Amino acid sequence: MINDVDGVDWASLGHAYGPADEMPGWLRGMVSPDPEERQEAFSQFYGKALHQGSVYTSTLASVPFLFAMADDPATPDRAEVVALLLGIGREAVGAEEMYAVVRGEDGEDSTVYPDTANLMREHAEAFVAYATDSDPRVRGAAIEGLGLFLDDAERAVALLRVRVAEESGVTERQTAVRTMADLALRLPAAAASARAWFDALADAPDTDPDTRLAVLAHRARCAPDSLDDETVPTAIGLLRRVAPAPRPEPDPAPGGPASPRPCTCEAEPEPDPGVPGHIAAAFDDLERHGRVHAATTPVLAVLHEALGARFDDREALLTEQLRSPDRAVRYDAIDMTRRLLTSWRGEHTSLVRLIGDCLLPGDPFTAAAAAEALGSLASLAEPARDALAAYVTAQLTEHRPDAWASPHRAVRRAHQQAVVALAGLGDERALPSLLVALDTGVDAWRAVPAAGHLPQAATELSPRLLSHFAAVDPVATESFGFASSSFTIALAELGDPRAIPPLVHALQAAARHKRSHTTQPLLKALASFGPRAAAALDTVRSLSASDDTALRTAALNTLWEIEHRAEDVVPLLEGVLERPRNFDAFDLAGRMGAAASPVLPRLRRILDEQLARNRADEQNGSRVLNDWWTLIRVASALWDIGGADQADTVLPVLQDAWKHNDDSAHAVLACLDRMGPAALPALPRIQAALTRPHRYGQRWTGSVARDLEIQDTCRNILARLRDLPGPDPAGRG
Repeated sequence: MINDVDGVDWASLGHAYGPADEMPGWLRGMVSPDPEERQEAFSQFYGKALHQGSVYTSTLASVPFLFAMADDPATPDRAEVVALLLGIGREAVGAEEMYAVVRGEDGEDSTVYPDTANLMREHAEAFVAYATDSDPRVRGAAIEGLGLFLDDAERAVALLRVRVAEESGVTERQTAVRTMADLALRLPAAAASARAWFDALADAPDTDPDTRLAVLAHRARCAPDSLDDETVPTAIGLLRRVAPAPRPEPDPAPGGPASPRPCTCEAEPEPDPGVPGHIAAAFDDLERHGRVHAATTPVLAVLHEALGARFDDREALLTEQLRSPDRAVRYDAIDMTRRLLTSWRGEHTSLVRLIGDCLLPGDPFTAAAAAEALGSLASLAEPARDALAAYVTAQLTEHRPDAWASPHRAVRRAHQQAVVALAGLGDERALPSLLVALDTGVDAWRAVPAAGHLPQAATELSPRLLSHFAAVDPVATESFGFASSSFTIALAELGDPRAIPPLVHALQAAARHKRSHTTQPLLKALASFGPRAAAALDTVRSLSASDDTALRTAALNTLWEIEHRAEDVVPLLEGVLERPRNFDAFDLAGRMGAAASPVLPRLRRILDEQLARNRADEQNGSRVLNDWWTLIRVASALWDIGGADQADTVLPVLQDAWKHNDDSAHAVLACLDRMGPAALPALPRIQAALTRPHRYGQRWTGSVARDLEIQDTCRNILARLRDLPGPDPAGRG
């Protein structure tokens, strides 16, 4: 906690607005006549007293000073001060129960969150005053405070109704509508009045369409029973009234298609040439994340959330958004659609095609967003394959054959994203651009992973990848990062045996200089070639005696894949199993099957010890997800080694792990799939997994591909179990 700033223990000053010389410098700066000094002061406040949005003792001590500033009409940037107060209060109120007591840096318990929330409530009248201020910016910043800090439900409702009636700005009216819904959810006493007001406003013919759309969405949020068959058609009608008429397409820019933004944002500048491409792109992605381009987007997002599993309604609404004449609406709709497709199962062909329709050469910003979204959908993007190919081909034939390296940043990014998405579908029409990337070196970091999806083009891709790989020095730095591992993975995926000698050479160099971070990926890549990688055996054997357990495990795995000589691997396997949670060692034992039977007793001990820890965790009221992963991996290895003799041990463990850790479905089902008839007791859960509406693994990258694989595995298991003699396991007699 920051309790002492500028040498003044101002946390002890109380709630009086003290003399200027008693205020920290970065608070005094907020009232400076110099705009630059004020900007720097606000920046310092966010860094010192509201770091990453958290509330500290110094934040609480700042609140009285900030209110005094906001109360003074002479204060410059009053609206920003009010917005700052609102942000502090929102954070404190939202977390006061979860963080009722926190440990300060001095080791003492602190009640800073509830104390700050209570202080904001004590100043609720200030927000009432700000919400009726003559400055519209101050009013707009204060409206949300009426719903957060006033505990008089009827008064708060009345004040918000006035704001909607009197405010001339669309944003302010929508904020008041949203705040009314927040109030109804926070204070049950306000729910009936708020609902009646929503109903009246929604039906009033003189209400502007922007406000009516907000009312429709937020009424659905706080009164789900208001959703009916007319909700979405009404929303679509309002959206059409809000959306502007189509604007004429601008003329193409020299050397490439036009590059209009789908919003009023300025064109993105070129990145610093000294920053690696993949690092610059990562920061660009962070900057784009969460950016809103259309004024209707927040309201539509609320409506989609309220609609939930009403897929037909959501598809109809997204269809309207994706076909909107407003580029900003279309642009934001792409990410909304992506989130629906990656979260919910269903028949999504028409929506995927509509994303494909956004691949327009005249709007590379929207085209890049569409291509990136399609690239995240795995095989679900199949209906847009031809649209991706047409976009890529048009860029190559109508504009320039090296569109991948276009001097226009927006065009370049859109083309690259489309090529990557097309390659992800295994389509060779992505090949020409990938070759340009590898030949020129322009953004090759983006092309290398995509190349691994085209093993049918290994003849052309492998020599180029190997040329780049030869320039990688795995010894030059402790952490080479992206380049080394990406080339290694791509070469393994292509499976071209010409890659084996360079991989062996790189492994020898990395091992000689003890570069574990590059040695392990190289071992994994060579393992994928199996016996063809025999030239690496001497180095692999030496690494199997490494002091580094992870490296030793990787070497043993490679040794097994190349030779399949259990007598060389099993004696060393027992040692690496001693490392806690050595998942790679468990997996290796399982792949060895019956050949690894000497380690069965050790695996059983690990399982029993982990089960005992889990029981202790249950008694203490805690659950550790890694514990379940250990159980799954060990149980799977027991089945793969011991077979049916281990069923009574393995099946209960797998079912219990799946029950407590939803993310484990993929690993559990993979083992159940190998268990054949022994998996019959798990049939109800397998059937439930196949029929659930939500996708598995939504928190993880590649969740769509993982969920589709889970569904395929479930179908395979069910089909196999249905073929068993006797009663139908699916329950049909």
